[in-house]
Amino acid sequence: MIQDLCRLFEPMPNQGLIIREAMSGDEGIVYRMICELENQELNRTSFQRIFEVNLSSDHVACFIAELEDIAVGMVTCHIQPLLHHAALVAEIQEMFVYPEFRSQQIGHALMNHAVEFAKSKGAIQLEVTSRATRESAHKFYQREGFEKSHVKLVRYFGDKQ
Repeated sequence: MIQDLCRLFEPMPNQGLIIREAMSGDEGIVYRMICELENQELNRTSFQRIFEVNLSSDHVACFIAELEDIAVGMVTCHIQPLLHHAALVAEIQEMFVYPEFRSQQIGHALMNHAVEFAKSKGAIQLEVTSRATRESAHKFYQREGFEKSHVKLVRYFGDKQ
């Protein structure tokens, strides 16, 4: 009985949720999401160029989550050969779900697509880096099976020095 009640309060999979690969025409959608994720307006010309390079690469995937034909989230994942693993390693570069659509299994569905992409390319693991202040994101990633294992240090160039 208690288990049945608990199940009522679990997030249910979204009916009508579609996860698809991004296309060139999605650049504006992805741009808005990344700007919101980073809390800043990025250089649009540079963004467009990099978006097109990423879409043309076999080692990068960008997936869009749509709910009733509305883009509500996205994830990008790239694969690279790393000497210190002597293997291919996948990394989530960006992941975003609009706040009003969080806790509805959309992030989970996006993550599943990133995992399948990584496995299909022969990656031995999937990594993600997240700002120290994004504690709710860290909890999400841990629920998705990620472990805290490294510290990331950054040296900025140019305007951020």
